[in-house]
Amino acid sequence: MTLAQSSPSREHALAPSGRRTPALVGIALGYFMVLLDMTVLSVAEPDLALSLHASTAGLQWATTGYTVVFGALLLSAGAVADRYGAHRVFRVGVLVFGAGSLSALAPTLGLLIALRAMLGAAGAACVPASMAMIARLYPRPAERSRAVAAWAAIGGAAVAVGPLAGGALVDAAGWRAVFLINVPIAVLVLALTAGAAVTCPRGDRRIDWAAQLAACATLALLTDTLVAAGTRAWTHTAASAAIMALMASVFVALERRSAAPVLEPALLRTRGVRAALAAGAAVNFALNGSLFVLPLLLRTDRHLGAAATGLAFLPLTLPFVLNPPLVGRLTARFGSRPPILTGMALLAAGGAALGAMIWARAGYAWLACGLLACGLGVSFVLPALVSALISAAPAGAAGAGAGLLNAVRQAGATLGVASMGAVVSLGAVTGPATALLLAALVCTAAGTWFALATPRHP
Repeated sequence: MTLAQSSPSREHALAPSGRRTPALVGIALGYFMVLLDMTVLSVAEPDLALSLHASTAGLQWATTGYTVVFGALLLSAGAVADRYGAHRVFRVGVLVFGAGSLSALAPTLGLLIALRAMLGAAGAACVPASMAMIARLYPRPAERSRAVAAWAAIGGAAVAVGPLAGGALVDAAGWRAVFLINVPIAVLVLALTAGAAVTCPRGDRRIDWAAQLAACATLALLTDTLVAAGTRAWTHTAASAAIMALMASVFVALERRSAAPVLEPALLRTRGVRAALAAGAAVNFALNGSLFVLPLLLRTDRHLGAAATGLAFLPLTLPFVLNPPLVGRLTARFGSRPPILTGMALLAAGGAALGAMIWARAGYAWLACGLLACGLGVSFVLPALVSALISAAPAGAAGAGAGLLNAVRQAGATLGVASMGAVVSLGAVTGPATALLLAALVCTAAGTWFALATPRHP
């Protein structure tokens, strides 16, 4: 079986159509909240650095403290959703996310990073569970593709709203205000997903917590290695790299002996899945790395305020809202391969253009073209990838499949922030330009692998 030929999930209980739409909106708003917390902080970086006396490395950890825990726990969060019922896991995650607004009260950078890690754990509970809930609501592939497109459009709006809302809140009340937005969204999500339409059965999946902890430690140590390299702390870098290699070996050994491996073997054996996962990681590498690098550049080199920086990101973020419905229709008709390849090509071209324009100190109009290409690229790839991976998942493992996709995406996000942040230290202009060219190279490599690994015709 190939990725393009994967059979639909066999979880066929169909909720009444009148109850599905509010439930889907609630599920999508949960995803909106998770993504909002990733992007809303981007334009607050300079204000946060001044308030808590944070270095570039400190800002990297304020961002990756969320994505490290999010990405690592996603590996088992999907299995937890399948084991205990996706709707229960989703609602617990939303509750914790609402409580995570306490991040606004953090008096030190260390406590902020710890609270961001807690939010990452809550986000990990929400995302794969939401995918399993959508698979339950929409068991037919064509309907599910359109539902995933709507989910992606509402969730993707967070990427557009995040920099705008963050910029307005920072200018009005400082960086702490950006976290308070979680509370009303969490309340609304809980209300919309309270009915029986999204109820998912319990399963019998086992969870290997030892392997899960080893995966989390490996990703955290890899991040620490890259952050330390960016500050030229070579002893620290070498020590973190050595311990990371040890933990990675422990993870591999645990996986080989595990009766309930963290990585779903049946899914990984499906043709094209590994290349699709690499594409997902590359997309978030480029997106999150750019959202870390560009605000610093726009504030220091272009002297834009927080709100103006948020507005400057509109060419990048608006396609996340407007394009997914089109992608859903294309995926339902032609399969996932064409939109994924189109998106990866746009991301590579956009990253290269941004790097070249920054190097040449071009005006904003030229930068906007590169941002638009990147935004279109992301909005083509992600909905198609989600639909493909849910369909490829074995029966009863939709949550695990979604968890694996989102885990590698967040691992890519973590590596993007750490790697591109490290490259920024090269210089005021050469660093950001080189970082964006690095993102273009990563997307080119992943897109090429996907093109070679998947059949041209399903």
